[in-house]
Amino acid sequence: MAWLLVVVAGLLETGFAVCLKLSHGFTRLWPTIAFCVFALGSFGLLTLSLRKLDVGPAYAVWTGIGAAGTAIYGMIFLGDLVSVLKLVSISLVIVGVIGLQLSGSAH
Repeated sequence: MAWLLVVVAGLLETGFAVCLKLSHGFTRLWPTIAFCVFALGSFGLLTLSLRKLDVGPAYAVWTGIGAAGTAIYGMIFLGDLVSVLKLVSISLVIVGVIGLQLSGSAH
């Protein structure tokens, strides 16, 4: 269950990163509000998961999901540059996240 919280928190991290861009420096109301909701949800779920998980792997998985998710979202919906190197790098992040989860860090 703790890993599920980390995964959802990572997805919410993607949401707050995208909303941060869409807020244009917190000058647009609704993206700013969405940023706050996603950020609080993400940090809250990560905090709950850390009751059962080691901080290093949990934080790395949370960050990896957020980074990969944000990059993928940007390429699909925001017109970010798509390159082979970027896709390979995102794949390596995902493989690393899976490896950390399989490392057995739960107490």
